[in-house]
Amino acid sequence: MANLQFITDQIATGGDLPWLPHEAEAALAEWQALGITHIVDNRLEHSDEQLVADLAPEMAYLHNGVDDAGGRQPDEWFDQGVAFIRDAIQDPAAKVLVHCHMGINRGPSLAYAALLDLGFDPIEAIAAIRTARPIAGVGYAQDALNWHHRRTLAPVERRADDRRRLDQWLSDNYLDVVRIIRDIRHTDADRVA
Repeated sequence: MANLQFITDQIATGGDLPWLPHEAEAALAEWQALGITHIVDNRLEHSDEQLVADLAPEMAYLHNGVDDAGGRQPDEWFDQGVAFIRDAIQDPAAKVLVHCHMGINRGPSLAYAALLDLGFDPIEAIAAIRTARPIAGVGYAQDALNWHHRRTLAPVERRADDRRRLDQWLSDNYLDVVRIIRDIRHTDADRVA
């Protein structure tokens, strides 16, 4: 039910809480049992801030909503989310869940930006996410990489090389996100029917 996977000891990515109240409460309790202390919710369309405040007030919560329409994601979204994650994991006992609705694009993309911020190589970072969560499309990986390059003032040659390597990795590791979304929706519909 938890619908999350750990990428590192302190950073996980996944989907949101179920919409049925008793299932949401059970899933939140499971997140806590897994050690989640911080949540970065990247959905523009919904927030569980009040639910988390009511049921798990000790958990830190950031609503960092952004649209999942396939357009370029703004630097401010990466800045805010990565700063929250960076601050949280300074405590070795902290564990951060970076999620969106299905855990396919927005949550994994922000987790990717956080890994880049932590010094991961761009290919090691995306491979770690896909290994942990095979359905992660990381649809905004290029935006995250470009954000990271601008933030770190990376040399032009490195920027071009990193973009080329990421494009090649994404091509070599193609993921049919449309099929995955369809399968998740079908499974969800069967579950509530």
